[in-house]
Amino acid sequence: QVQLVESGGGLVQPGGSLTLSCAAFGFTLSEYYVAWYRQPPGQERELVAGIGATGRRNYGDYVKGRVTIERDDGKNTLYLQMNNLSPDDTAVYYCYAPQWMYWGQGTQVTVSS
Repeated sequence: QVQLVESGGGLVQPGGSLTLSCAAFGFTLSEYYVAWYRQPPGQERELVAGIGATGRRNYGDYVKGRVTIERDDGKNTLYLQMNNLSPDDTAVYYCYAPQWMYWGQGTQVTVSS
């Protein structure tokens, strides 16, 4: 059974950094494209970053240069390293496996002083 479990969200000050984790169960991350999405309050869900089986990465235009997506094959876990955060980055962050159209439960990130 496919499952994605996010963690690492919380409250961070503007300019700060945060790393989110997404543990995968029921499939091998390195064999599929998996992505991070986010949904700011009152807005639609949008792509943050994705990584494919070959390791090729893609990023949303508004986060390029500030986020890095990484995968630990030994732990079957996906990471999202975010730097120089601003209040506009406040959102629920989701892990998504399009192969099964499966969404994790999400983790809240709030950027505020």
